[in-house]
Formats: sequence, C-alpha cells, structure tokens
Amino acid sequence: RDYIGEMEGPDAEAEPLSLKECAEAAEECLFGRTKAVSLCIGNIDEKGCQEVAEVISNHFLKKRPLIEDETPTFRSLKMPTKAEAVQIFGETVGSNEVPIVYEDLAHSESEENNAVDLMLQTGSSFELGFEGLAIQELIASMGYNSAFNQLRTKEQLGYIVAAVVKKSTGGGNGLHVIVQSSSTLPPVLEERCLRWVEQFRKELEEMPPSRFAMEAAAVRANILEKDIKLAEEVSSIWGEILATVSHSEHFKNPDFDRVEKFANVLTLDNKEGDEKSTSSIKSAAELKTKVLEFYDKYFMPDSPDRRAVSSRVYNRKAKALYEENVGKPGYISSYDDARKLKQMLTAFPTAPYW
Repeated sequence: RDYIGEMEGPDAEAEPLSLKECAEAAEECLFGRTKAVSLCIGNIDEKGCQEVAEVISNHFLKKRPLIEDETPTFRSLKMPTKAEAVQIFGETVGSNEVPIVYEDLAHSESEENNAVDLMLQTGSSFELGFEGLAIQELIASMGYNSAFNQLRTKEQLGYIVAAVVKKSTGGGNGLHVIVQSSSTLPPVLEERCLRWVEQFRKELEEMPPSRFAMEAAAVRANILEKDIKLAEEVSSIWGEILATVSHSEHFKNPDFDRVEKFANVLTLDNKEGDEKSTSSIKSAAELKTKVLEFYDKYFMPDSPDRRAVSSRVYNRKAKALYEENVGKPGYISSYDDARKLKQMLTAFPTAPYW
C-alpha cells in the first residue's frame, strides 16, 4: 500500500517493519481476496490435477476470489515526446536532448560505480506487431556489438556496456543502452550513449543489404533454437498460457506458434501467397529500408516520435551533483515526482499482437 514509506526514509528508520507485521501482510496476501493460477506437471493425471485445484480452493481461496474485472492489470505508460515534456514541465526542458531524467543515489557508501540506462521507447506489442518487434530485435542484435566496441573497447567508459531490447509489463517495448562505470559520471555516460545512437545510424546506412540478411538469419536461428530441457519447454508453453490470463475471450486462446510467426518475419525467401508468412519483407534491400525507417522514427533526435528517458545512478562521491538536480524541471528524484508524472501520461494498449 505504501512500500516506499514502510521501507525507506525517516519513518522506516524510526519504526522499522516488525516480524509480526510481515506475518500479517503475508497472511492477508494468502487468505484475503486472491486469484490463483496453477500449473501441474510431471507424474499426475487429470484427476490429480482436479484434487490439487480443490486443495488450493479450500485452503487459500476461503473468501470470495477476485473476479476478472477486479484483477489488477499492469499497463505500460507512454513516456513523453519532447513536445509533450515541454507541455508538462515547461520550456526549460525543450533544450534538453533527453527531456525526462530519473536520478537516484547508490545506497551503499562503498559503491564506486555510476550507471546510466538510456531507454528509447518504441511502442506496444499490439502497435508494432510481428514485423515491428522482429525489426526491433534485429536492431538490438546488430547494435550490441557496436555499442560494446565503441563505449567499452574504444572509449573505455566502463566494464558493463550493453544495447538490448526490454519489454515492460503491460506491453511496452524499448531499446536500452546501458553503461556502468567507476570513472565517469552519469551525465557524461548519457551523452556518450546518445552519440553512439547517432553513430550506429550511420553504420547501418553504410552496411550492404547482404549484412542485414545475414544478421536476420542469425536472429531467426536463435529464436527458433529448440528447448533442451523439459523445464524450458514447460516454461515456454506455460508462459504463453499465462500471457492470456488477463485478456478478454477474444484473446483467450494462447498462440503456441507465436515464436514461429515472429521468426518468419526474418525469413526473406517467403513466396507469394504463403499462408504462413507474417511479413511483407521479401528482400534484403527491403529489410534494410524497413530497419532504417524504424530507427529514424523511434531513435533519432530529430524525430517528433522519439520517447527518450534516462535513468542515472550516482555513487556517494557524486552526491553533491545529484542534489543539484533535485527539483529541476524534467528531473524525477522522488516517489512523488514519479507519481506526478504518471498522472499526465497515457497507457499503451494491452491487447496482444497475434
């Protein structure tokens, strides 16, 4: 209900959470208004599964279970474009390359590292569809080595460098450029990440179409890699089932061929009229064009659709620099700052893309 107030700050230090309070919270979670979703695997038949369901129902769902409309649903929020950020925070953020910056201070006094996570938000899974998600994955796969080579090997900013796609709960997606450094402050790390984003666009432009075809084949092979262990196979299937739990009847049936459809986008030899084809991309040159269009729309600084947010963590030695930004427009430094911003943002649709 108030995690930040209970676990952090002067109130938490003055009256720390007791073991009794922890037990009461656990009891309320287990025996209060709940909803249970269970998976039975292994040496068990249908009758055994029904008996397990009865045990859960009789011992945990003592009160009225949550109905569908009462079940909490997470929704990913659309981060502001620069124009929207100006509307929220005023003209002062218009000159910032990244209009929204979340900052925090490392908890440990002995922590020497600074870190930056530059997120370039794209769209919801529903909006991007199979084609957009596949192109996004391809960009991240090609960009990882480029970011590592530039930011770590050449510029030696830090030991940890990555460029990866992350999907947030609720259907949001984004490209994250992450750097951890013990020698460089977060604002400088952020600036170097931004310069790499522009540099990588030039690298993509200079690549021949055959390189895109080769990279697409590699990503496709990785996606279609068979599960080695039974636990991996169960996890994949169970994940598809859980993905439909919160949806309406229209999307209630899991799509167990979703991975194949996703990978099919990156197959460039699809024939006309192929019913299994989920993409209109038919050649390496067309794939390159699609990638550059996607990159220009979501990642380049001159795009009106770019939604950039930077998360910075300062070590304790840089505490003074962190405190200088507290309260400035566009800087999120507290739980209340985050709540205020969230009240002005819209949410992505939660409908799936199959």
